[in-house]
Amino acid sequence: MNNLILLVPLLPFIGFLVNGLFRKSLSKTMTGVIGSGVILAAFAISIYLFLQVRSGGAIPTSVYFDFINIDKLNVQFAFQVDQLSSLFLLIITGIGFLIHLYSTAYMHEEKPEHFARYFAYLNLFVFSMLLLVMGANFVIMFIGWEGVGLCSYLLIGFWFKNTNYNYAAKKAFVMNRIGDLGFLLAIFWIIAKLGTSNYADVFASVKSFTPAELTGITMLLFVGAMGKSAQIPLYTWLPDAMAGPTPVSALIHAATMVTAGIYMIARSNIMYTIAPFTSHFVAIIGLATAIFAATIALKQNDIKKVLAYSTVSQLGYMFLGLGVGAYTGAVFHVMTHAFFKALLFLGAGSVIHAMHHEQDIRNMGGLKKYMPITHITFLLGCLAIAGVPPFSGFFSKDEILVGAYNENPLYYYIGLAGALMTAFYMFRLYALTFLGKFRGTHEQQHHLHESPSAITFPLIVLAILSVFGGLLGIPALFAENAHSLEKWLDPIFAGSHEYTTAHHLEHSTEWMMMGVSTLLIVVIIVFAWRSFSRKERFEENKGFGKVLENKWYVDELYDNIIVKPLNGLAGFFKDVFEKNIVDGAVNGVGRLVQYSSRQVRLLQNGQVGSYILVMVLSLIVIVLLFREQTVIVSALRKIF
Repeated sequence: MNNLILLVPLLPFIGFLVNGLFRKSLSKTMTGVIGSGVILAAFAISIYLFLQVRSGGAIPTSVYFDFINIDKLNVQFAFQVDQLSSLFLLIITGIGFLIHLYSTAYMHEEKPEHFARYFAYLNLFVFSMLLLVMGANFVIMFIGWEGVGLCSYLLIGFWFKNTNYNYAAKKAFVMNRIGDLGFLLAIFWIIAKLGTSNYADVFASVKSFTPAELTGITMLLFVGAMGKSAQIPLYTWLPDAMAGPTPVSALIHAATMVTAGIYMIARSNIMYTIAPFTSHFVAIIGLATAIFAATIALKQNDIKKVLAYSTVSQLGYMFLGLGVGAYTGAVFHVMTHAFFKALLFLGAGSVIHAMHHEQDIRNMGGLKKYMPITHITFLLGCLAIAGVPPFSGFFSKDEILVGAYNENPLYYYIGLAGALMTAFYMFRLYALTFLGKFRGTHEQQHHLHESPSAITFPLIVLAILSVFGGLLGIPALFAENAHSLEKWLDPIFAGSHEYTTAHHLEHSTEWMMMGVSTLLIVVIIVFAWRSFSRKERFEENKGFGKVLENKWYVDELYDNIIVKPLNGLAGFFKDVFEKNIVDGAVNGVGRLVQYSSRQVRLLQNGQVGSYILVMVLSLIVIVLLFREQTVIVSALRKIF
């Protein structure tokens, strides 16, 4: 079993090595087969491991070797496959395979060498995320954590000849390093306190932490999650990550990277449950991010930017769920979001592919009749993310909002407002893209066609999952004990249940909340549909609309208060400190040597009398020095 578990991350790593090392000799077909095949094989093994966990509970920890063994610290390279990690394995490898398959067609225009490089990076991305969720301790998690950060940099800046894309890649890398510092400090703190980073040992010893220590550690862990999962104030890198190829966007937003923070807190749930201050902070930041990002999405015109801010907003809902103790709801939303967000991004990629890389939805419209499969699957994804019953997003969103209501009714009302904005901006996006008349150029219209099967097949599969995936989490008001996911994850969150008192709403109250939210969402959808389905003229945004279009000017704020001062400081060190002090000292030594040598060479003047004079003076100096030395030696002999 240990070797089988090891194969799950090892297969994508082998794909990375093969495609990376032999990129100049492999054909595109072979590259695609290798890159997609290793992920499919990992998915097959993940299904087997999932079934093993289902039949017999968590698989015993698989230990392979001592990763760190110094003094009293022993960190093992070990994998842990339980209910939580096995679920994430299916999400990562299953959706990862569909994205790899999609990429074989989407990236086909690339040169064979770059095509292979792309798949190598994609395989490495999946490997890193698998390492993150399979690790049995915080150190192994951190290795995968840094790995996905590296891969995001490589893939966002994949088209490295474009300066703006390189800037976006660097921005993602740097902002994630800020969060990673908090995560790393938390690991050091845990090891300093307990002498171990193993999950089982740490979670069993949480009572040994003082409340202040536990609050500090959980806050630092959350700083890491804020960076990786794009929460205020470290969220601005994610919308810029759209610079990479569209399948990369789907992989980052759906199956890897941004779900890392959710996984980490869900894994550490007991620490957050008994750290109420941190839990409240997580909930507030999550709710603020959900609303803030949703307002920005209302006025974006880039098809991928709308989806990017949608992801930031949906991640906020997941953190809201974690903060109010609705851990199952948060993980449930990770799963359903993976289905419909991968579908929406890949659908957007299909549109961009047909529109010859056009991404402005104001230049689209009427694509419904040209791209029927992309249209219907995209519509299903919009219905799912909007929370229309019985689509998957309805069940997971509702579970988080119910948990928020139990914690604080104000959380619920604010969260509901965000859900209504989600319905509006998604159907604005849908209507402007697929309905009405085509607003692009005649050349674009002439070449409009449905995407090839390698693109449409993943769309169909993801659409089915987006429609029916929510059935795994049917709430109790529909049927008792029908929430399969809650029963599945109960062993993971059982420790937290001991410290909390379950609050269950009356079924009548929950029916009313569900009915009101559904009615409002349907009204918003109809309003957006009617407002934008025949839109042909677009006026420039003014006032508050301009603020939203420019993303509340947060990027400009960061640029003025952080980037420019740091660049100015760097310029000072370069122009003043480095040139005048460092270079001045080094060059000064060189000039001193040159000057001294020019003066000393004058002694070589060719006059014998001068040489004799120098020789006599030298002998006098030597004699005097020798005499002084003799006197000192004689004095020392008398003393001793």
